[in-house]
Amino acid sequence: MTHPCLSCGACCAAFRVAFHWSETDAGHGGVVPPEAVVSWDAHRVALRGTDRREPHCSQLEGRVGDAVTCRIYDRRPSPCRELQAAWEDGQPSAQCDRARARYGLAPLRPGDWRR
Repeated sequence: MTHPCLSCGACCAAFRVAFHWSETDAGHGGVVPPEAVVSWDAHRVALRGTDRREPHCSQLEGRVGDAVTCRIYDRRPSPCRELQAAWEDGQPSAQCDRARARYGLAPLRPGDWRR
């Protein structure tokens, strides 16, 4: 089975991804590459590209709804790690559904996770 997110990427091109600056600071245990972010406010940074009115993460490669990958997947920030695709863990995800709808993609269903 191919993971449904690898043919989607809508969440990476639908929402602002803001998080505490310490996630980019190796001295504080951060792993997110500093060059992948822009300052957002006194305490947060945002992934480059998600700070716009029409967000599209600069770390997303490929075409939304077709085939995508994340350049920093192993070093992605907490909001990216915490977002669950709908039904991946047996639960719906309104956030996933909203992102997919924005790109004209049908919501994921429990059957999309069968092997």
